[in-house]
Amino acid sequence: MTDGRVAPRQVVPALPLASVPARQAPERAWLVHRAKVLAWGGIGWHAIEFGIALAAGLATASIALVGFGIDSLVEGVAGLVVVWRFTGRRVQLTSAERRAQQLIATSFFVLGVYVAVGAVRTLAGGVHPRVSRVGIGLAAITAAAMPLLARAKRRVGRQLGSVATVKEGRQNQLCAYLSIALLVGLGRTRL
Repeated sequence: MTDGRVAPRQVVPALPLASVPARQAPERAWLVHRAKVLAWGGIGWHAIEFGIALAAGLATASIALVGFGIDSLVEGVAGLVVVWRFTGRRVQLTSAERRAQQLIATSFFVLGVYVAVGAVRTLAGGVHPRVSRVGIGLAAITAAAMPLLARAKRRVGRQLGSVATVKEGRQNQLCAYLSIALLVGLGRTRL
């Protein structure tokens, strides 16, 4: 634009890179790069989250914290699926998108089973964990950070037409909800 205003970003169609018109290919390539950067950022965070949650959970006998760490592994795998989806030739293949969607759906299923089993074990076990200030801090940071990451992933996923990326962002939102539940539970151990 000549009047100094910046034109808003246009949404790129969900086409394989090879079939995107030449003027749109750089935008799609940028979005693919952004999806991978967000996925790697999430994977890094989930690896740290796993280590802290596992250590804090074992130190305080908190099944909820150990389970939160395991949840982090599941989410890390979902992030790896998105990286896989947008690496090499798969960036151009619609069949790779379908496979990524199936893998993300499987990770949601695993996460659901984990939450159900963890809830039953916690209720039936009657274990009373010790206070974990580290766990409370981890849950608070995760509750604040994950919605931002989830929103960014969903936005990029919609722009790319990648349901797998959108769903992985939803899994990050679920992580925020789990961290809030963990925060409430850990906060109650202080009473």
